Order: sequence, then structure tokens, then C-alpha cells
Amino acid sequence: MAKTAIVILNWNGKKFLSEFLPILINNSRNTDSEIIIADNDSKDDSIAFLNLNYPEIRQIILDKNYGFAGGYNRALSQVDAQYFVLLNSDVEVTPNWLNPLTELLDSNLDVAAVMPKIRSINNRNEFEYAGAAGGFIDKYGYPFCRGRIIGTVEIDSGQYNDVIDIFWATGACMVIRGDLYKQVGGFDDDFFAHMEEIDLCWRLKNLGHRIVCCPNSIVYHVGGGTLPNNNPFKLYLNYRNNLFLLYKNLPTKNFKLTLFKRLLLDGISSALFLAKLSFSSFNAVIKAHLHFYKSLPDLKQKRKEIIEQSKVVQLKEIYNRSIVFDYFINKKKFFSQLRF
Repeated sequence: MAKTAIVILNWNGKKFLSEFLPILINNSRNTDSEIIIADNDSKDDSIAFLNLNYPEIRQIILDKNYGFAGGYNRALSQVDAQYFVLLNSDVEVTPNWLNPLTELLDSNLDVAAVMPKIRSINNRNEFEYAGAAGGFIDKYGYPFCRGRIIGTVEIDSGQYNDVIDIFWATGACMVIRGDLYKQVGGFDDDFFAHMEEIDLCWRLKNLGHRIVCCPNSIVYHVGGGTLPNNNPFKLYLNYRNNLFLLYKNLPTKNFKLTLFKRLLLDGISSALFLAKLSFSSFNAVIKAHLHFYKSLPDLKQKRKEIIEQSKVVQLKEIYNRSIVFDYFINKKKFFSQLRF
């Protein structure tokens, strides 16, 4: 059994596999790791490509597309390793990318998961939108990153080269302890895709574990490889899953008030979409809210279990202000301008 299992969840990603898998293999030599491809019922020729070119790589074939959350849960239930590396197929790793991450976990037993610094593969001196140098959320659940706030992505000039505790590690490249992943039940299948890693990290932090960014490791990410940013389905998932996230994990104090304010903010957002005649976006938000209300019985049970098990109530990595207000009104465009 390898110490580390590098698991790529693939869905119609033959193009990315052909481009980035050889780099991953080359830059993961001399590490105690195994590469595994879990296929989410791809309809392209991903499997034929792997069988022809990489027959030595283990495959886990799923019978349908379970999404990012369900796909990884089913795949990792068949994997036994000390550390799981969740790696997107559209990520280009660099030499010695893995060792700093596993070494940090080896020497810090209170750290549950760690992520590298993530740059954009198209603008290689810039941070990548979905992860950058570590993820955070504000008091209303809006995610942002060290190196990326809303639409502003920073140049990486070494300003975030310190190892720090973060709120969430991106699912594009996350190393997590295998026993903890299974202990907390992995991702929430109901998320399907998007923000499931934030939910997982929040649950881990509620239990007293740390999430860390280790900038000594760098990878490059294409981003939007499965769903482009303007896709209505992606918008629906982001709005719905953000409500799932808040309902499940918010501490009891101010729970109802915070959730109410967030619902009002979503209402304003949907009105703006309507004013811009962006009917597909408006419908995506409405659909997300309807699904949220329909899911309340299940969410209430999940919340009850999480709150009962929580050991930490106040998490210092939650920004106790509105990041949207600070960005647009106070003109705080960079992480270094924020005061936690």
C-alpha cells in the first residue's frame, strides 16, 4: 500500500489526461504514492486512452456520473492510503510538488488537510481563481481567497508565501488524511459539485482540526474545465450549495439572523439578474432556492448531528464582515487589506 493515493476524478477529460497525466507521473516519481483514475461514467474515449497508453495505472470505473462529491466518495471508499490527494485532471503539477504537502501533514498531526499555492495555467504569474493561496469565507458564506477576491485576481509576487491556517482548501488540489475523510463521511453527496470542499473543511474545523495552505508547493490550474463560469447550472449549484453550507454549519448564535440576511442578499442578486434581462441566471437562483427549501428536512438532521459533535464554535478564519460590501463599497480588492 502506498502512503499517498493521488486520485483524479475524470469526466470526459481525455484532453486533460493526455496533456497533464504525463507531467504528473514524471513529477511524482520517488514519492511513496500511487496514481488512480476514477471515472465518472465518461462518454468520451478517456478509458480507451488510458488502457492504450497507461495500462499500469489503476482505474476505478463508476456506473454513472455522481458529480464531484459523490464520485470521490465512491472512489475513495475503494482506496486505502494514509493520505488522499484530490487532484483535478486539468492541473499541471511541478517538480517536488507533493513532498512539502505530505511532510507538513507528517509533522503537524492537528492538520487535517493541506493545499498548495495555485496559479493560473493561462497567466502563469497570476493566482488561479478557485483556490489561489488559500480559501476563506465571510460571515454570510461568500467564499474568497488569499490572492483572489470576487473579480480581482492578484499577481503572485511572493506576498503570500507564508504557511498559514485557512478556512478551506480547494478540491482542485487537496491532500487530506484518509482516515479523517472517511471518519466524517467525506463530501456531502447532495452538493453534487461546487463548494463541497468548503463544507467538508468547515465540518473538520468544527471538530478542532486545522486546514493549511503550504506555498512551498505550486501547481497550475486551467479552471472551468468541466463547467464554464457563466453556465446557469454552475450558478444554480453555487447558490444552492452555499445555502446548504450555511444551514448545516453556522453556529447556533445568530444562525437565523445570518441565514435571513443571506436570503435577502440572494433576493437582491436575483433582482439584478432580472434587471439585466439575464433570465437564465435569474431562473438559476430561483431554482436554487426552491431546492434549498425542499431539502430543509434533510438539512435539519445534518445540522443537528454537526452541531452536537462540534468542538469549536467561533472560527477565526471566518471574515466577520461582508466581503461584498468591503469589495464594492470600501474598495478593498486585496486580501492584505482585510482585517480579520
